[in-house]
Amino acid sequence: MSDRYDLLVIGGGVNGTAIARDGAGRGLKVLLAERSDLASGTSQASSKLIHGGLRYLEHLEFRLVRESLKEREILLRTAPHIIRPLDFVLPWTASRRSALRVRVGLFLYDNLAGRTSLPSSHQVNLRRTDWGRGLKNHYRLGFTYSDCWVDDARFVVLMAMDAANHGATVLTRTAVTGLEAKGNGWHATLESSSGEKTIEAGMVVNVTGVRAQEVASDIAGFNESRGVRLVKGSHIVVPRLHAGNHALILQNDDRRVVFVLPFERRFSLIGTTDTPIDSPDSEHAVDEAEIEYLLRAVAPYVKQVPGTDDVVWSFAGTRPLKNTGDSDPSAVSRDYALELSRRDEAVMLTVIGGKVTTARKLAETVLERVGPFVPSMGQPWTASARLPGGDITDTEAFHHNLHARYPYLPRPLLDDLADRHGVLCNDILEGCSTLKDLGKDFGGGLTEREVAWLQDNEWAQTAEDILWRRTKCGLHMSPEQRDRFASYM
Repeated sequence: MSDRYDLLVIGGGVNGTAIARDGAGRGLKVLLAERSDLASGTSQASSKLIHGGLRYLEHLEFRLVRESLKEREILLRTAPHIIRPLDFVLPWTASRRSALRVRVGLFLYDNLAGRTSLPSSHQVNLRRTDWGRGLKNHYRLGFTYSDCWVDDARFVVLMAMDAANHGATVLTRTAVTGLEAKGNGWHATLESSSGEKTIEAGMVVNVTGVRAQEVASDIAGFNESRGVRLVKGSHIVVPRLHAGNHALILQNDDRRVVFVLPFERRFSLIGTTDTPIDSPDSEHAVDEAEIEYLLRAVAPYVKQVPGTDDVVWSFAGTRPLKNTGDSDPSAVSRDYALELSRRDEAVMLTVIGGKVTTARKLAETVLERVGPFVPSMGQPWTASARLPGGDITDTEAFHHNLHARYPYLPRPLLDDLADRHGVLCNDILEGCSTLKDLGKDFGGGLTEREVAWLQDNEWAQTAEDILWRRTKCGLHMSPEQRDRFASYM
């Protein structure tokens, strides 16, 4: 007899894990199936921001901006170890948007969500303050505002962990290869390295991002078009371009904006592009034209102009957006859409679009839509629930106490563990009385003890899972160290 679930969630990205977490916490029996690793698609390749989307105001996306700003406040409370406030500086130039237009936009941004814990925007003198660090001397007028930084891939993993803590079954490297309507539910075929199995599900939620159309048509047999448009966003990482812990938001000559974010202490993350693509096959490919575009966008602003030889890492993710007919990919809404499909009494919900910032709220909306098709369930709960490791009220004090508790361990290593795992780093370090107790040092701040934790608790199986998703240690390793770690795995 096959296993029976109330809800089958296909896709282990930010939206899929948020839905699985919310549903499991409401008492549903949930199965999440991801054909690769958690966050292995677009969810690992965002701009690493929890933000309202200042530029969306120009496209009159007031509902999306308001919702995103409210979510920013919620997520900052529930995951303070992986989500942190980040100040932005916009150097003003007369050849772009007028100063009045910028002031009005920032006023709306400050007030759309009501009261927040982040500081409001200000006009600043770039020449006389530290806000001008790294910028060319002719920039005098600037504007500051606040949003939040997020470790996007870890955000996904923590939601999957919380889903499992609430009873969900999370299967990675498990593909859904068949969906057959049976009565008022589905028989789903799952394939993994251990073989093939069939499960029953009362409801299916298709949260496969760029593969949403493929899953709906080729696997579930729904022939109607989802109306999805694929827009790729590419990023590059270079040595740090400016001092200070603030980010830059730079106006490009095509009226787009490009971010320069402090990244992994020693680097700057530059992004993003908006490149239409026709096929998901190229969703992670960063081409030379995109690299040149990003380098060209920052060159007029920064004193230390980066070149192609300075790019130490690049990555891309493709956003599946609802096709609204806009010719400008930057104008296509980043809002999400939910499409319900029926085969007799069997129902599947397909999610199109969405942002890292709105994943929690999207999940609440999805649970409202699937409510009539699943057993009775509990009320919304995630707005006040901390993610695993997030029981921290004072981040600075937490780091200080960690240093005091483990004085024989390097402080940078402790800080990295705290930033990745929050209070769960105490579980990783349990019984550790010397540096040798951490086991092998793979370089880049990665130790054998943390690797074992990631394998046992976070579904990590490969070197890529650990070096580039569960951590960013790969960025701090030499090629030889990365090769040795891959051999170890």
